[in-house]
Amino acid sequence: MHMQRADILSNIAASGTGTAAQRLSELAAELDIPAADLLVVAGHPVPAELLPPDRDPRVMREFAFRASHCNHVQLASLEAFVRSLPRHAATAPFVQPVSGPYRPAETGFGSVLNGLIRNRGFGVRELPFMGLSRSTLNMIVTAPWEPDRHRRHQLVCLAGPLAWTLPDLFALAGEPYSEEFRPGTLCRHVGRVFTAAVPLTTSQLIEATEEADRLTAREDYGVFQLVSHGFVAECPDYL
Repeated sequence: MHMQRADILSNIAASGTGTAAQRLSELAAELDIPAADLLVVAGHPVPAELLPPDRDPRVMREFAFRASHCNHVQLASLEAFVRSLPRHAATAPFVQPVSGPYRPAETGFGSVLNGLIRNRGFGVRELPFMGLSRSTLNMIVTAPWEPDRHRRHQLVCLAGPLAWTLPDLFALAGEPYSEEFRPGTLCRHVGRVFTAAVPLTTSQLIEATEEADRLTAREDYGVFQLVSHGFVAECPDYL
């Protein structure tokens, strides 16, 4: 099954511009991948209605940080809470925050990764800690994706927050996948919460952040904020 999915995703990445958007949406449903993501993989523009609404990036960053402290039981509850919130029509289009002088790549796999990040309402600064430095993340989405001994480690770290499985993301990158690979810090169940939160407004993100704190009974440490290393050891995908 992994090989079949890998072939489909590799083909879409290589020649998806010639595939109609409607067909890509159908394939996305079959593969259980967000339609916006498959459009990015294929090199198609993503319609505004599939992107997040305009919202405060600082609130998005705080929500991502708090959600990353949830264990798997709490993540399931948080995802259900997020999905229960009403969906409102966006009042303004989403504009991805950019980190300083860094400009996202317009072609290649770096462009695809940046599109997947954008689809969830993140810029690099808004992403939760995932075991990669901010400078590395900026390099990944701005520089050409070339052979590098660190690439597999980077994919392992990126897959979870994007809610992509490791085999699928490795297939997109054209990197060989091994069953021995495990999420580096955050697994795809954290990413599922971020994907569910795509339609939320700033005020709803604040509600979801408060719910994450309620679930974890986590105290605010003030200026010093401890990063979360996630609960990948408990991920049911690898038990």
